[in-house]
Amino acid sequence: MKAPDFNLPDQNGQTHQLSDYAGKWLVVYFYPKDSTPGCTVEACAFRDGRDELLARGVEVVGISKDSVASHAKFADKHELNFTLLSDESATTIQAYGAWAEKSMFGKKYMGILRNTYLINPEGEVVKTYKKVSPKDHYRQILTDLEQLQG
Repeated sequence: MKAPDFNLPDQNGQTHQLSDYAGKWLVVYFYPKDSTPGCTVEACAFRDGRDELLARGVEVVGISKDSVASHAKFADKHELNFTLLSDESATTIQAYGAWAEKSMFGKKYMGILRNTYLINPEGEVVKTYKKVSPKDHYRQILTDLEQLQG
């Protein structure tokens, strides 16, 4: 499947598009909210594993509905070394299929699924990870990259 394009601002207000990553491997991960426990664990795991991913030529992008200002604060507080994109309208989140009905304490609501997409240098989604473990799913990505990259 061809990865849906995006045109979103990062934590510094700079716009990013999928085409900016053409010719590179890209991890696009969707997460519910800045500064919440699971999302912080997930972001810090990507931060700590970034060197391993970069060694394989992989860039990381996190996307949520949080504002640019929220992303800037979150990235600064946790010294995040990768791009966070703000999708306040949830357009990109929906295009990737990471927006769905969720349930908490018996209440149903629409929200972001903790999904990750591995995109190859040709811009194709080659692996989808659904309802991932925030702590260590980047390790599964590394394992899959070893097989995909040869």
